[in-house]
Amino acid sequence: MSDQTANTTPDHRLTVAEVLGLLVADGIVAKPEADALIAEFRLKRLTAHPLVIVADQKWKSLLPPNRALTLDDLGEWLAGKVGLEYYHIDPLKIDFTAVTDVMSSAYATRFGILPVQVTAQEVVFATIEPFLRDWEKEIQPIVKKKIRRVIASPVDVARFLVEFYNLARSVKKASQQGGQSSGLSSFEQLVELGRTNRQFDANDQHIVNIVDWLWQYAFEQRASDIHIEPRRELGIVRFRIDGVLHQVYQIPMSVMAAMVSRIKILGRMDLVEKRRPQDGRIKTRTADGQEAELRLSTLPTAFGEKMVMRIFDPEVLVRNFTDLGFSEEDQVRWKLMSESPNGIILVTGPTGSGKTTTLYSTLKQLATPAVNVCTIEDPIEMVEPAFNQMQVQNAIELDFAQGVRALMRQDPDIIMVGEIRDLETAEVTIQAALTGHLVLSTLHTNDSPAAVTRMLDLGVPSYLISATVLGVMAQRLVRVLCPSCKKSIPASAEDESMWDRLVAPWKANRPAQFHHPVGCLECRMTGYRGRVGVYEILMLSPDMKQAISDNADVSKIRDLAYREGMKPLRISGAMKIAAGMTTLAEVFKVSPPSERI
Repeated sequence: MSDQTANTTPDHRLTVAEVLGLLVADGIVAKPEADALIAEFRLKRLTAHPLVIVADQKWKSLLPPNRALTLDDLGEWLAGKVGLEYYHIDPLKIDFTAVTDVMSSAYATRFGILPVQVTAQEVVFATIEPFLRDWEKEIQPIVKKKIRRVIASPVDVARFLVEFYNLARSVKKASQQGGQSSGLSSFEQLVELGRTNRQFDANDQHIVNIVDWLWQYAFEQRASDIHIEPRRELGIVRFRIDGVLHQVYQIPMSVMAAMVSRIKILGRMDLVEKRRPQDGRIKTRTADGQEAELRLSTLPTAFGEKMVMRIFDPEVLVRNFTDLGFSEEDQVRWKLMSESPNGIILVTGPTGSGKTTTLYSTLKQLATPAVNVCTIEDPIEMVEPAFNQMQVQNAIELDFAQGVRALMRQDPDIIMVGEIRDLETAEVTIQAALTGHLVLSTLHTNDSPAAVTRMLDLGVPSYLISATVLGVMAQRLVRVLCPSCKKSIPASAEDESMWDRLVAPWKANRPAQFHHPVGCLECRMTGYRGRVGVYEILMLSPDMKQAISDNADVSKIRDLAYREGMKPLRISGAMKIAAGMTTLAEVFKVSPPSERI
């Protein structure tokens, strides 16, 4: 059945018998099963969409490779039968305000259609009823643009029909009530004569709806951060997913100011103070009942308060080291260090490289009932009942150094110091290690050997480093190829060249094939789903301790570490490339060059 045939077919709603008849004719479903389902449909008078009813049977296609008939597969099949494109609705790519202005929600519901894209030339409508076309004649004179129909999942259309229109309604009502002002916090404020300057209540139900939707949507999309950013005319909402920022929505400035106020109230932050940065936190639940924690941070900018919400997934704490990306050799070396009775373990890497996740996962495994685990953090990233956590309070001069001194009087076994930033913190951390405690902390350096010279630069004597530091681990995060759509192809000349540059000056066998991202519904057409760590673990052996001196050369420390078995970040990444987990481009993007004398 082609698009032309579909156009000439009389207007009617899709029926179960019609869908099953086409599936049987194509050899996808057996006739006895189809007849049985038709009989059941008539007996029980099922009201769901025909594709949903068939998908609920969880049948497998009779055609090779005998895949399960999912709703998306059935949608793609139907789209092919009627000559239309199958469209997966991705809310990140839809302008809610523009599409909901096309028609009312009642009209859209009546015909099973949803506007999903509005351009200067055309309006794209997702439909679940390919044989209903009368609505086009009514809509054409209103939109005055070309109308293009696509097939979409009935479940997605039903869900987003409600979500898009409810959200757009809340934003419009909030805008009407709140006026056009963006608040007095804006450094560059445009004063428009005759416009009201009144700000509406942050607890207004429309604002509550928008904020609730924002959080649930971020949880669904696996976002790690939510950015609410003021601009001159509009506020912008962006999500960071797998390390990449995606713009989600544009909202009026008055609505954005109220959203920030609402979140500040929930985070127990000072609502009136908009001139200086603030921190806060909120604990909430996802749609499936799981607890999630959000760390809030505000920043005064030229156009108003910018807010970033970091989302911490409690599932992180129950992941094992294999899930985090540790190789077997990495696990052995890390376990050897973390099970030592005393000493210092350092984790290095830039912001967002997964240091916190590694430390929390390690502490979670070490925190048995027989052990007292204490932390001093700035701020507390995730609240964990198994730890005794303390937050830095600069206002009362409670910094890392003072915090460690306080923890030392709390009979600790294991101490986690959020970051070693200065000599004072380094000295009290070393003192804790010398008095029989295991201390874990972080530094900001490019690789593991550089952490040793960083400690020397802070003013720590080399003999104290040799006496206390057990080892250093540098880490980065790379995106993982989507297992549902990644494609393996023979190595091209470009792949071979990139591989040789990646592993130089190391000897590493080049894989015959490399995996590349493709994009599917599972990964939102990005080709990647999730992230995994690449690690470089330096252990301070007797020879290494002897090599450390007040004027230690980082290149000599690095070369000795390589001779003793340390694999650099790029080699760790190369192992994940060879295993088909990630790509050459990802490893190049995050890891520093391997240097070897």
